Amino acid sequence: MRAAEDIIKRPYITEKSNAEIAEGKYTFIVDVKATKTEIRQAVEKLFQVKVLKVNTIKCDGKRKRLGVHEGFRPDWKKAIVKIDTDPKPVTYLAEGGKTATTTKKYKTSIEEFGAAQ
Repeated sequence: MRAAEDIIKRPYITEKSNAEIAEGKYTFIVDVKATKTEIRQAVEKLFQVKVLKVNTIKCDGKRKRLGVHEGFRPDWKKAIVKIDTDPKPVTYLAEGGKTATTTKKYKTSIEEFGAAQ
């Protein structure tokens, strides 16, 4: 398994991504070969939040020229991660038919994202 720091490269900050922070959606540039499961585990490990949903978009690199020389920019991948902004305690049935509850210690936002809410 790869390290979480290798999967999540950096936050992707635009006007649209800043507006989505209020809904609990954060946008990251991730490794091109990363899967949704790896992205979910990396975000949960790095930021101690509960991830509800991961959407990914693969973007192809643009063709660029410098004089007569042509080349391509590298391909990249963007992930939009929806986190749980209102974590509720989990209740389950324990031995003897008693109801037990556990509270999860999750954050409700990512302060290290670098954007103002």
